Amino acid sequence: MVQTTAGNPSISEAATEVAAGTPFVGRPRPRARGLAHGLVEDLGEKIRSQQLRPGDKLPTESAIMQSFGVSRTVVREALSKLQAAGLVETHHGVGTFVLQPRAAGMFRLDSADIATSVDVLAVLELRISLETESAGLAATRRTEEQLLAMRQALDDFERNVAVAGDTVAPDFRFHLQIAQATGNPYFADIMSHLGTTIIPRTRITAIRNYDRRGEYLSRVNREHEEIYAAIARRDPESARAAMRIHLTNSRERLRVAQEAAQQAAAKTPPAAS
Repeated sequence: MVQTTAGNPSISEAATEVAAGTPFVGRPRPRARGLAHGLVEDLGEKIRSQQLRPGDKLPTESAIMQSFGVSRTVVREALSKLQAAGLVETHHGVGTFVLQPRAAGMFRLDSADIATSVDVLAVLELRISLETESAGLAATRRTEEQLLAMRQALDDFERNVAVAGDTVAPDFRFHLQIAQATGNPYFADIMSHLGTTIIPRTRITAIRNYDRRGEYLSRVNREHEEIYAAIARRDPESARAAMRIHLTNSRERLRVAQEAAQQAAAKTPPAAS
């Protein structure tokens, strides 16, 4: 039984109450700064404090939705962020489980460290080296199940572009699935440590504001499809080339977005004193 603190029921107990048909009472709704962020904070704290221990299975998406009063989209985004942080692992068709804490001294790049365009460009250089080879290995080693997971991530990405939903989680999931398909756990481990902060638009406001008509994300989606197609037909050289083009283009899009933001700022008259 997961231990709880007074007045702060565990998510496992919440799931039990939901299963019994009793509404979960006393759970504060995540604040306006982000429903998914609030849910990540709540679950992350329970994992770090050992209220949820390694090997514990989280309740179903539906149970979490009812317990916290949030949508399925919020729950999936939160679980994706927890997975990216290395706190949980999802096994399709089985459930989501708490992972062992990472050993001290392991490679870690915190989101707070990726705060400027210079930092994001540096991470993109790292990704070009890492993920180009990752794509090539995935093309020769991937399983049909892993290919299906990539396809699902791209479908979620495209669907969310159409409705202006969250594209960061499926974007990261696609790249993480490629790393996992290499069969080399260190590729996936580095990607998991980096987390969703490797997606430039999560860190740089200029990119989020750069193209509000969706053309930016449509181009990203087309590049993803090129990578997927090469991996699907087991063509490692094409997969490497497609990944390199995608990440090089991401670097160029960041540069252009930053230039556009600087030009807009230069045209803005100073505020009256």
